[in-house]
Amino acid sequence: MLRIEEYKEAFLAYLQKQIAVTEPKNLYEPISYILDLGGKRLRPILVLMGANAFGGDHEDALDAALAVEVFHNFTLLHDDIMDDAPLRRSQATVHEKWDVNTAILSGDAMLILAYKFLESYDGAIYKKLMQLFNKTALEVCEGQQYDMDFETRNNVSVEEYIKMIGLKTSVLVAAALQMGGIIAGASDEDAKKIYDFGLNLGLAFQLQDDYLDAFGDAATFGKQVGGDIMENKKTYLYIEALKHAAPAEKEELEYWYAQTLVDNVKKVSRVKELFVAVGSDQLTRNAIEAYTKKAFSILETIAIPEANSLVLKQFGENLMTRSV
Repeated sequence: MLRIEEYKEAFLAYLQKQIAVTEPKNLYEPISYILDLGGKRLRPILVLMGANAFGGDHEDALDAALAVEVFHNFTLLHDDIMDDAPLRRSQATVHEKWDVNTAILSGDAMLILAYKFLESYDGAIYKKLMQLFNKTALEVCEGQQYDMDFETRNNVSVEEYIKMIGLKTSVLVAAALQMGGIIAGASDEDAKKIYDFGLNLGLAFQLQDDYLDAFGDAATFGKQVGGDIMENKKTYLYIEALKHAAPAEKEELEYWYAQTLVDNVKKVSRVKELFVAVGSDQLTRNAIEAYTKKAFSILETIAIPEANSLVLKQFGENLMTRSV
């Protein structure tokens, strides 16, 4: 297998060749804009790594990697509209730079483009990829709906939250790895195992993202720190805080999460203090570690060379120690 940086370089070179601004520019420029904003490129890299892990050529998986990345960015574009987010990767979101209608239509075009990139595969491989992609795309929508539903509920459980982030985030990470395996000819059993590895890694990744949203460095995080708190999102941090808070602390947390027209700087600062005081920050870090360990235990059961397993494990370890 290649170094992680080499996978990223190979994907970015392919992305630049395949994504071009054509007419009408107001449709395609926003697509090029969001895809050029950068990011970790986690999902397309995992498609390429999944192919190599099972002895395939990562270049054969480039179209699937592109489909996954375009789909992911389509979800971000529409997610930013729903959240009224001003920033994405430290730059203006598409609906802020253009307008909401443009962002909706360009997002729709991205979804269609994602499917078109899978047309390069034939026969049984195409069918498996499409079945997995369709299942995953619908699950991501389900996860987004749960996320929106939770904003108006005060009784979200840890189990419900894990289900939501599993659908909204983890299934695409898992599908990326499995798509690479399918292209490389992995057995159905091993394809399922690498999916489960990705699913648990994705849960740990999203919990880390939640943690960084509250406690990350604004200079490196790339998004508005404290955004989840401002939007009253019922994250793992908040749910665990409610479970372990004393009555007065619980009442204050619920007060802040019922507010919208307040001083956001004060709100974020105080809520973070409460997270630390009741220990939900540490509980979140514990959960990140637990899901990471579960992912690695599944990885050990997959019939791939040990060297390839170590590369995937290193990738997971890097994700869990990131600050962005």
